[in-house]
This record gives sequence, C-alpha cells and structure tokens, in this order.
Amino acid sequence: MGYRCLFFLVIFSLSGLSGFLAENEEAAGLVMSYYKDTCPQAEEIIKEQVKLLYKRHKNTAFSWLRNIFHDCFVESCDASLLLDSTRRVLSEKETDRSFGMRNFRYIETIKEALERECPGVVSCSDILVLSARDGIVSVGGPYIPLKTGRRDGRKSRADILEQYLPDHNESMNVVLERFANIGIDTPGVVALLGSHSVGRTHCVKLVHRLYPEVDPALNPDHVEHMLHKCPDAIPDPKAVQYVRNDRGTPMKLDNNYYRNILDNKGLLIVDHQLATDKRTKPYVKKMAKSQDYFFNEFSRAITILSENNPLTGTQGEIRKQCNLANKNH
Repeated sequence: MGYRCLFFLVIFSLSGLSGFLAENEEAAGLVMSYYKDTCPQAEEIIKEQVKLLYKRHKNTAFSWLRNIFHDCFVESCDASLLLDSTRRVLSEKETDRSFGMRNFRYIETIKEALERECPGVVSCSDILVLSARDGIVSVGGPYIPLKTGRRDGRKSRADILEQYLPDHNESMNVVLERFANIGIDTPGVVALLGSHSVGRTHCVKLVHRLYPEVDPALNPDHVEHMLHKCPDAIPDPKAVQYVRNDRGTPMKLDNNYYRNILDNKGLLIVDHQLATDKRTKPYVKKMAKSQDYFFNEFSRAITILSENNPLTGTQGEIRKQCNLANKNH
C-alpha cells in the first residue's frame, strides 16, 4: 500500500513539474508588448526612428524588409545577420546571397536610441523585426501586430546560409520547399515575393536574362528599358546600375507587382516562375485583383517568418551593440 501511494505521489509530482515547465516555457516565449514593463517606450522609439530615417533615406524601408527575410529565414530569427566578420568567422552580410544589402549602420542608430532610454533591455533581433514592421507601413503596406521577446544569437550562420535561403534563380520546387520548411504555404510565398513591388534590382542579378541573348519570356516593351539601365553584359558590382522592380509605383508596396509579372515584366527568374507555375499562378491572379487579399496573406506570412525558431528566455543574449556579440564587445 505504501509503495502504491509513493508511486502515485511520484507520478503526480512529475505531472506537476511537467506542467510547471510547460507554463514557464510558454511564459519565456514571444508575446505582444513584451517590453511594456521593462521599456514601455521601446516600440514607439523604434517607430519614430524608422520614420525619421525614412524621411532622410528612403531606401532604409527596403533594407528593413530585406533584413527580416535574410535573418529570420536562416535557422532562427536572432539577428545573426547583423554580426560583423571576425578573424575566424565570416559575416552573413558579406556572403553572395547578401549582395546589395545596406543600411546596417542605421540599425545601430535605433539601438543607440533605445540604449539611452533602457540600457541592455531591447534585443537587436526585436529591433530587426519591428523595424521591418514599421518599414512596411512607411511604404504603404499594412500594419502587422508582431510579438516580441526575442534574444540575440552569438554566431554568424554564413556557413549554412545557402542551405536555407532560396535563390532568385532556383526552381519553384526549391523555393516552395524552402518556405514550407519554416511553415509558409504557397499563398504565403506568393505574398512575400510581393516585396519585389518595392526597391530595385542590381544589373548583376538580371543580366543573364539580357545577354548574350534576351530571354524570350520577357515583355519586349520592358526589355528596352532593362537594356538601357543595364548596358553591360558584365556589370561592375560596385556601380550604381539597377532597374526599379516596379516602374509604376517603385516606392509603394502594392499589388501592382502581380500585374507586372502576369505581363511578363518580372525582372528575376523567380518572378517569371511565380506567374507561370500552376501552383502559384492562381494566387498571383488573385492578388493582382485584390490588394486586400495580398495584404492579408502578406501579413500572415510575415508573422510566421518573424516567429521562426527565436531565442527566448535565458537563451542567447541582449547585445550591447548589434554588430558584435557581447563577448567580442
């Protein structure tokens, strides 16, 4: 009888411990308004800094949007993208997949503003995510409520980056598979690629569609403009040679992108595939007709992306400076 009581006592104790751990694991995860007690002005400071920087440098909004994709897609949304190279480890910022990325110094501007208000409280990974959220609004996109509470990683993932990030020349099979691996379905993929509605593409990334012969899939009316902007078959990567992703509304996140790619005016191979692949084309058509549908799917996909395997609780650290892990500070 005593042994039986002891057995049930152990079982109930373990059950209680399991419940306690589960509750605390959940408590340590991402939540809305994570900084409401420790730094109540955090999200407002980030929003104001994003607005101020956008007024001075319009392309910062495009950078914030690209940052969240490049960081959160690669194993964890932990600001590993922002780390500088060290003597032993290459920065993700310096890889081929990060070609053309810029404005990282302005993340530090936001971080410095937060450090003045609440030293050592707000993570660089949350700054990266929230600056993307507010940058989306700056270019006319939807406001997307996003959770916070991420902590910062301590190492670059440059060595595994290509295993995760889809390339603009890869097949739609690979693109859909890579997105599915982090929980983003086909309409989510189509919506996220709508980010190509804003910004520009360097000639380095598209000359293979122009030289030595023009890709017959391109709209002839658009080819003339592309050749004018990219007159060299081997462009200088450091030269300011680029084509606007959307000539109609280049500074606005909208569904004009989908109308463009249905008209064979997509700059990249992935744009063309999106409009022609039988798995994605129905969603392209639907988003071309409805900006509300595009924004709804875009918001859903950004939310999933922002919550990809974050470091929370006691994992990682809160960097003092976003380009350096604390041990290297």
